[in-house]
Amino acid sequence: MMIYLLCLILFCIGLYGVLRKRNIVKIIVGLGIIEYSMNLFFVLLGYRTHGRSPIEARTENVLNMVDPLPQAVVLTSIVISLAVTALVISIAIRIYEYYGTFDITKIKRLKG
Repeated sequence: MMIYLLCLILFCIGLYGVLRKRNIVKIIVGLGIIEYSMNLFFVLLGYRTHGRSPIEARTENVLNMVDPLPQAVVLTSIVISLAVTALVISIAIRIYEYYGTFDITKIKRLKG
């Protein structure tokens, strides 16, 4: 139960970075922390203590088996988050080229 609480704390740190920071780069880092905390949470949902992988259990009956579905979902999520992060970074670079700053409050005032 403690490790789920640590995932929640990690998620809250990322959420704080997204909601309270004014620098676009810090917001992107906060989004990355949120994504990784959710991936960790999904992997922990399928984890079993002293569990075995389903591949090893072809012939024998194993009661304590690790669920492979959350791991597959996390692999898909990693690929999608990589694409989203690349897109957000490219948008941040364009904003910096256009406005010359990463600060959101200055960008809102410039009206360009």
